[in-house]
Amino acid sequence: MRGDLTMQDGARASTGPASASAPDTAHVTVENLTFDYGGDKPAVDGLNLGIRRGEFLGLLGPSGCGKTTTLRMVAGLIAPTSGRILVGGDDIVARPPWERNLGLVFQSYALFPHMSVAQNVAFGLRLRKLGRTEVADRVQEALRTVRLDGLGDRKPAQLSGGQQQRVAIARAIVIRPDILLLDEPLSNLDARLRDEMRFELRDIQMRTGITTLFVTHDQQEALTLCDRIAVMNGGKLEQVGTPEEIYDRPGSRFVSHFIGRANGFDCRVTGSGAAARLELNGRALPHAADLPPGPDVTAVLRPHAVELCTPDEGILQGVVHRRAFMGNALEIEVELEGGQMIFAELRPGGPGDDSARPGRAVGLTWRPEAIRVFPA
Repeated sequence: MRGDLTMQDGARASTGPASASAPDTAHVTVENLTFDYGGDKPAVDGLNLGIRRGEFLGLLGPSGCGKTTTLRMVAGLIAPTSGRILVGGDDIVARPPWERNLGLVFQSYALFPHMSVAQNVAFGLRLRKLGRTEVADRVQEALRTVRLDGLGDRKPAQLSGGQQQRVAIARAIVIRPDILLLDEPLSNLDARLRDEMRFELRDIQMRTGITTLFVTHDQQEALTLCDRIAVMNGGKLEQVGTPEEIYDRPGSRFVSHFIGRANGFDCRVTGSGAAARLELNGRALPHAADLPPGPDVTAVLRPHAVELCTPDEGILQGVVHRRAFMGNALEIEVELEGGQMIFAELRPGGPGDDSARPGRAVGLTWRPEAIRVFPA
């Protein structure tokens, strides 16, 4: 077990890509995990996933995709219908929650209102029947870690939302858990505080080095916080990768549209082999990716990859329909022939800004490697 709350032996949060299961390197391994509520299909359906030691891994997906059910199975709050959960190679499925050495932070924080901050943090230690001096020392250490020194005597109602969240984190890490489980811990905060606490949460995790599983439906949280993201849909795993991989190289049509904004083109593949072409309304679209079997496919292009030019220089042509100033970006909506709308994101004052005025004819271009192509 870790001897203190700081990172040891040079450990740091892992950042590189890995396979979904990663059996040789994973601290936590989920094998063929299934949970069936008795409906038409399982809430979690044969999930395989590995989390490296010290990694901050996010489970991301829409409501009902199975991410919270997965976390609850890891926590021992519900028993899987089938499958295994390994921590350090040991299957923990049969162990009750209190024997798993896990720290859990709920969406609601679940602080005891009648207890002081210090008493809340000490709760798990007292259940473990530690001595009074050790409890006091470890509570103070945990409060220092989350930057709440001197607030141990306050009640939760006397704290801000961000401070209450940090108390919940301190209570989770003070027991020196093997795994930290976070169930949408930022969702109850207002937008500004949520932005601030993202970096605070990441800083705490990196300083402690605790392997962390983070459940969220907020893609911005996942992209800014996580070493890797596991995207779930319908109880299954769609893709696992770094935030950059998930955003720039989505592995499925679902991921490309769920993460960030994306323009989708209903295209056709003509020809085969080296002569295969990606066509939209008879016009060839440049691409670098291999084309799936056609003829009907969907081409996906991120708005930030779209560049505006003169109509005769464009791959596609259209008319600017709307221009919206977003502070650090301009959102431009262009209507193509046939009525399809394409979004582009430009830098204010940058290339294309002058021509991006409603009613003007423009051309659209992009780098071939920016397009991703999926079966329709």
